[in-house]
Amino acid sequence: MKRHLTPRTLRGRLALMALTTGALWIGVLTTVFNLTLDKRLHAQADEVLRTRAEAVAATVDVRPDGRLVVREPAEDRALDTGVWIFRGGTVVEKPPTAPAGLEARAARLAAGRPDTFADAEGPGSWRLYAFPVDAPARPGHAPTRVGTVVSSLSLDPYRSTADTALVGSIALALLLLATIYLLTRLVVRRALRPVTEMSEQATRWSAAGAPERFGAEGRPAELAAFATSLDALLDRLAAVLRHEQQQAAELSHELRTPLARITAETEWLTGRPRTAEQQETSLSAIAGAASTMQQICDSLLSEVRTRNTQTPGRCRFRDLAHRLALRNAAQFPDAPPVTVMVDSAQDVTIGVSEDIVERILTPLLDNARRYATRSIALTCAPGAGGITVYVSDDGPGVPPDFVASLFEPGRRARPEDGHDGAGLGLALARRLARAAGGDIALDAAAPGARFVVTLPTG
Repeated sequence: MKRHLTPRTLRGRLALMALTTGALWIGVLTTVFNLTLDKRLHAQADEVLRTRAEAVAATVDVRPDGRLVVREPAEDRALDTGVWIFRGGTVVEKPPTAPAGLEARAARLAAGRPDTFADAEGPGSWRLYAFPVDAPARPGHAPTRVGTVVSSLSLDPYRSTADTALVGSIALALLLLATIYLLTRLVVRRALRPVTEMSEQATRWSAAGAPERFGAEGRPAELAAFATSLDALLDRLAAVLRHEQQQAAELSHELRTPLARITAETEWLTGRPRTAEQQETSLSAIAGAASTMQQICDSLLSEVRTRNTQTPGRCRFRDLAHRLALRNAAQFPDAPPVTVMVDSAQDVTIGVSEDIVERILTPLLDNARRYATRSIALTCAPGAGGITVYVSDDGPGVPPDFVASLFEPGRRARPEDGHDGAGLGLALARRLARAAGGDIALDAAAPGARFVVTLPTG
């Protein structure tokens, strides 16, 4: 199941991302710090060993016979801190105390290559260094190695320092991670507080259909974009709500007249006995009113179905136009006939379903029938960009002061003319045409009333 991303969830995710990133960087820095510290401690230990060995070597004199004589310095602690003096494999001087096995390791180091470091394990960890003692060089000869000074140093203090630094750095890293997590949640909570408030306000406004909007002025760039998106969403919701209210009003107004007629005819029939002719006339009026109601419902439902999508389907204009003309002649024999004018050499195909085209043209033909004097024309003119259908009559035309509100729902040019419409036909026809990818307009320059219907080609 898809989970919605709430501000609280977003805060947790951002804090987790910050924690993960912080853990990565702090882990890298902690590792680099401890490796650098370990390397530095080893370098310090080696420097201490080298300094100590050189200091002891300075107290050793080489006699002409090759013997080594150690002069006792004023401060002889150097010999008491783990230093051996070897002549070959023989120990000349050694520290008074040394871990078991360390002297043997020092002897092996003295017998090897000079100026060498080595590690030894005994009670604890040790590091050794061998420094050569050379006899004075004779002219033309290289110095001769006659002995070796081996210094030792316990690494336990250094390792203790490294371990302490490791534990301290890990503890500091954990403290930093906890601080980063808490600060991130705090910062994100404060940053998202306006977003949460705006979201809650938008929910209340949309539920109540309120006209208030946020506006982008005086807000940070991010909140300005968010406010603009919320305003656009509220505008769309308000438009949908207005459309639904308008549709309900249109349906109520349009159905009121035929429903009232059905009610009146029913009461008239049941009021007292009627002749067969009177009953037939009344039933015919009821059937006509019911047919009008069905047509109104079909038009409104067609408008809903085609509101947001292009209407699929195709139809041939010539067949549809002749059928509409025949139906007009059958239902309204006293009305002017509908003349269909189309080039028989062209098979004009409209890229809209036949039902939708019929719903578009029927209100225009009804309007023409009400006001025509002698003729109604239904003409088709195909073009490169689509198909144009003209519905015209020879009536008085649309009053100039009514042209601007011609397609507004619920408006009628002559409310006193007595017909049972509610001024919704033209508005519905235009909405259906636009939903199908076309439009309807009035040709005000033509005589009478002439409506121009543009539709996509098939």
